[in-house]
Amino acid sequence: MECKRADAPKLTASIRIALDDLGLERVAVIYPGAKRYPLGDAVEAVPLKTLTTPGALFDGESPAA
Repeated sequence: MECKRADAPKLTASIRIALDDLGLERVAVIYPGAKRYPLGDAVEAVPLKTLTTPGALFDGESPAA
């Protein structure tokens, strides 16, 4: 997870390096906007408010019961 203050975060070299060097499956870039959207393969911009819903950080995760 990476956090950005920008209203429209972009895929950065540091995110690509983290994916490769750390062997991450995916990265969520948390930002203050309202829309969830892809930034690249395995990288997604995710609204900050998403963190208030258990299990909603990554698509396909089931919310906790």
